[in-house]
Amino acid sequence: MAHPHIQAVIVGAGFIGSVHAAAVRGVGATVRGVVGSTPSRSAALADEWNVPARYSDLAAVLADDAVDVVHICTPNALHADQAVAALRAGKHVICEKPIATSLADAERLAAVSAETGRTLAVPYVYRYHPLVREIRARRMSGDFGAWQLLHGSYLQDWMLDTGTTNWRVDAARGGPSRAFADVGSHWCDLVEWVAGVRFHEVTARLGVTIPARPAGSGDTFSANGPDSGTSSPDGPESGTYGAAADGLRPVSTEDVAAVLLRTADGVLGSLTVSQVSAGRKNRLWFELDGADGSAVFDQENPESVWLGDADGARLLLRDPGRGSAEQRRLATLPPGHSQGYGDCFRAFVNDAYSAMVGHQVEGLPTAADGVRSAHLIDAVLRANDSLAWTVVEQAPARM
Repeated sequence: MAHPHIQAVIVGAGFIGSVHAAAVRGVGATVRGVVGSTPSRSAALADEWNVPARYSDLAAVLADDAVDVVHICTPNALHADQAVAALRAGKHVICEKPIATSLADAERLAAVSAETGRTLAVPYVYRYHPLVREIRARRMSGDFGAWQLLHGSYLQDWMLDTGTTNWRVDAARGGPSRAFADVGSHWCDLVEWVAGVRFHEVTARLGVTIPARPAGSGDTFSANGPDSGTSSPDGPESGTYGAAADGLRPVSTEDVAAVLLRTADGVLGSLTVSQVSAGRKNRLWFELDGADGSAVFDQENPESVWLGDADGARLLLRDPGRGSAEQRRLATLPPGHSQGYGDCFRAFVNDAYSAMVGHQVEGLPTAADGVRSAHLIDAVLRANDSLAWTVVEQAPARM
């Protein structure tokens, strides 16, 4: 579905802002404007991106009745207040995750979305790999049987260099969790949604492997002037900066996390998260082991999934002519013509815009999913503090 009548503004001009802009244009909508860290930065980006409107700050965006949807791509600490302001101004919102740096703010944001009747969509875009939809459809058909074990990892290396720093290392800007909130949350969202489970309790250990990083520069923020170093597609970004003359600052958010999870009916799960694993760029990997079969998905190799049963194993390839309806809907290219992250993001924005104009869509992550993620982040932080199994507050089940 094309959306030529939708006018969008991107708030936050880092790498992920450009990903959002490409997806907006990819579904036929208009990028009406962009807001950077200062009015001059916004003007320069408006010229660079060839957008029709000029905005000095977020307030100017919200005052423009022509704007239908605001994409929030700013540092995490700004998400909740900016998204609330946009919703109250009558705009739909796509807000980068985490939608807030505290559970209370996430719940407040979801409440405002419900109160205003505006869509709040959250880019858990890995749901949009066609073969992820295929695994989910097979689970819903009973192909795998009762779950025995759910396990996997999300590994990166973009923070491995001791000279690399970023606003996320500061809890006041990025929130109290970094590696788990930034990418572990993706894994949990994906596995819960695909496997049809809810993790009831967790125990976790978080680790800082590089205790101090360069203090850097350019990491100031304001409510209307987002920093240009914004949320990345779960990795490096234009706002990363290296060693500086003003020395080092302590790192207050984790580089690694080890998490054990358990559903209410006793199915165990395990997750390893790292942003300091050499050679791993963006490896979201999961294995779902059932009584009758298993499935493995690797985000860095999304054109095939591994399926196992008691008689052996085989690879299933993406094919728009085969498989579930959702797999075929999202498989827009012929077999052998690779689809990837950009295609997922475009499909997500397409579904979000469809929801904004009143259509029912399958699997769109919304405010409830953002709150669910906030519950999991909160539980992991509490478990790390208590060194004990910790109950995750339950949101309404999704299957």
